Amino acid sequence: MASSSCTSLCSSPPLPRIASTKQNISALCSLFKSINQTKSYPLLFTSRASSFAIIVKASGEGNVEPEKYEEYEVEIVQPYGLKFAKGRDGGTYIDAIAPGGFADKTGMFNVGDKVLATSAVFGEEIWPAAEYGRTMYTIRQRIGPLLMKMQKRYGQPFDNNGELTEKEIIRAERNAGFISDRVREIQMTNAMRLKEQKERRKMDLREGLQLYKNEKYEEALEKFESVLGSRPSPDEASVASYNVACCYSKLNQIQAGLSALEDAMKDGYEDFKRIRTDPDLANLRTSADFESLMKRFDETFINENAINAIKSIFGIFNKK
Repeated sequence: MASSSCTSLCSSPPLPRIASTKQNISALCSLFKSINQTKSYPLLFTSRASSFAIIVKASGEGNVEPEKYEEYEVEIVQPYGLKFAKGRDGGTYIDAIAPGGFADKTGMFNVGDKVLATSAVFGEEIWPAAEYGRTMYTIRQRIGPLLMKMQKRYGQPFDNNGELTEKEIIRAERNAGFISDRVREIQMTNAMRLKEQKERRKMDLREGLQLYKNEKYEEALEKFESVLGSRPSPDEASVASYNVACCYSKLNQIQAGLSALEDAMKDGYEDFKRIRTDPDLANLRTSADFESLMKRFDETFINENAINAIKSIFGIFNKK
């Protein structure tokens, strides 16, 4: 277990819905029908009929304009090839899609899409994606194909409530030939937000460690996953992922634990001696995949074996 002595680790209300007119529904259904007729999907996954909803969005002039979004469902299998992040509303969003991965091959997912619901850990029950940590716990531990109900957001950012970013405003003002005080205000707001996020990550880590100490491993997982979903630094991510691996080891969820341990080492966790001796990872070390995983990252262990082999050879020569 990575304690708090390791590298220090360091949301908007839903928009109201408006009623759809018959004309809106008819037009949207016609649009979706034409999409279904023209788009072919690979036989790597199953998808269910999409639905449309109408939400309202305030324009710059104070008017209220309707904006549609689409919901879709896709069933995928591991490895999913998706990376998730926590939005300011506490929801779960797609942060990255691995090229050539299972999710990428479906052609359905886009960065920024929101997870609305997923399959339960096992069985056919569907659980709402109400909170990031719990959703990630479900996705990681899912047994069998994972059904995901998604909200397509057409590339809209999920961490700033749709507001223009600092770079976008600077670019727009330069094109207009002036620089306003708004950039400074945004810079200050962003700095405060980053500070708050860092403090939140520290708090989640502390609470997770306490829950782990009390043997509440599932609740601890939610806290550590929350850290990982809040854009942590590599050091923060490596410590959080290591602790996630410890939780899964305690729960005897071997593959999920090895996956988290791999994430930790990818983010720079290099205390390989600890990994090989930490009693909290004992269950993971029983897996045949543990050593092959370690050999990918622990170069000192590989070099040590090579040196021992060379010494053995020269030892034979000396005997002669």
